Amino acid sequence: MLDLVPLWAGILALAVFMYVLLDGFDLGVGMLFLMRDSDHDRHLMMTSIAPVWDFNETWLVLGAGGLLAVFPLAFAIIVPAVYFPVVLMLLGLMFRGVAFEYREVVGSRKPIWDRAFCYGSLVATFFQGVVLGMFIHGFKVNGREFVGTSWDWVSPFPLITGLGLIAGYLLQGSTWLVMKTEGELQQWARTMARRSIVGVAVFVLVISIGTPLTDARIAQRWFSFPDSIAFAPVPVLSLLLFWWLWSGLEKGKEVQPFACSIGVFFLAFSGLVISLWPLIAPPSISLRAAAAAPFSQQFLLLGTLFLLPVLLLYVVWSYWVFRGKVRHDAGY
Repeated sequence: MLDLVPLWAGILALAVFMYVLLDGFDLGVGMLFLMRDSDHDRHLMMTSIAPVWDFNETWLVLGAGGLLAVFPLAFAIIVPAVYFPVVLMLLGLMFRGVAFEYREVVGSRKPIWDRAFCYGSLVATFFQGVVLGMFIHGFKVNGREFVGTSWDWVSPFPLITGLGLIAGYLLQGSTWLVMKTEGELQQWARTMARRSIVGVAVFVLVISIGTPLTDARIAQRWFSFPDSIAFAPVPVLSLLLFWWLWSGLEKGKEVQPFACSIGVFFLAFSGLVISLWPLIAPPSISLRAAAAAPFSQQFLLLGTLFLLPVLLLYVVWSYWVFRGKVRHDAGY
């Protein structure tokens, strides 16, 4: 019988990466929103992401649904541990979504919705980072049962990861604005991108050094021969991308900074996969141990193989249609 576990792991990894990549920049724009006082600039910022922001969250639904359906044991372990961060993240996304709909309504109180948009984006980003930190740090498991509490996330590593993701999404959002806007707003976005690079670089360095020091298995994977040679391109390319990103901002490039920020996220995600593979609920639950019955995997794959190309084609089509600079007279 065909082994579908690696394929499903790849599908879930794709869903998570696409969500972080696509929803990351619009959450970054949301966090930058209140830093501009001009209503004209705020309108441009919101308009730049208005055509795509809601579809970006489809990948979150695919990832969460796939985890529940295909790796139910992992779902049963992970969700109790991150219950409160997930609830707070969803509340942040909800406030951000409501702000989109009500900010432009005639007679609405824009200052209230502006704050809902910004703080909702901030809360959602921070708690996404907390969930990521819990995933890296690991879950308290005894056999096949979660034995921790729903407050295990209140510890230094997940909280630092939450702050690190804020820096990452700010980088995504600011480079997106560099690509989509012009004039003073674009120059301001360049400045914010340069500041964000510093935060992202520090966070990547801390995680890259701290994780192997606290987990012997990860240290052996990265530093033992011949794996150290095979995985060396990840940190080397990361350094090059940081340099190209900074250089692109200094030289006035528009697309290059955003493309480089995508590359940085991709390499960081690759490093995470390399460190944790084949675990899905570290430190002890593997993909195979958590997988559903083979027949269930086959049945679910039928719909997914139809849905996934549609999602990818829609992403390409929508970003192609709404390419170019955002205009003040564009509507939502």
